[in-house]
Amino acid sequence: MPVRLSRHTLRRRVNFYEVDQAAIVHFSCYYRYMEEAEHAFWRAAGLALTDAGTLGFPRVSSAFEYHAPLRFDDEFDAELQIAAIGRSSLRYTCRMTRDGTPIATGTMTIVCVEIGPPMRAVPLPRAILERIEVVS
Repeated sequence: MPVRLSRHTLRRRVNFYEVDQAAIVHFSCYYRYMEEAEHAFWRAAGLALTDAGTLGFPRVSSAFEYHAPLRFDDEFDAELQIAAIGRSSLRYTCRMTRDGTPIATGTMTIVCVEIGPPMRAVPLPRAILERIEVVS
């Protein structure tokens, strides 16, 4: 049986195009960072959201709280964790830090769906469940 993954950390650097006129990262970029960390998590687990055939994984909920700004060229970590596994859903938490300083914390819930029509929630495939677990 493969090793199950519960968390993964992505190290990233802020690009110039991600900052706003106040010279800090625009709030919407944090959602992109979380999604990048999500795809890195899936790759580390030996999986891919895009290789699911007739299945899709739309986001049904997401939120962020901001604690400190990021600026151009800052290096930071985005740690994504599996917080809950449902019948057809996964809930992630994401913690972003720069040299140990909390930058932002977020959550995102995705649902496994059979691509329609009609689109409908289906159980998470066994191949996925065998590779992931909730953070203990």
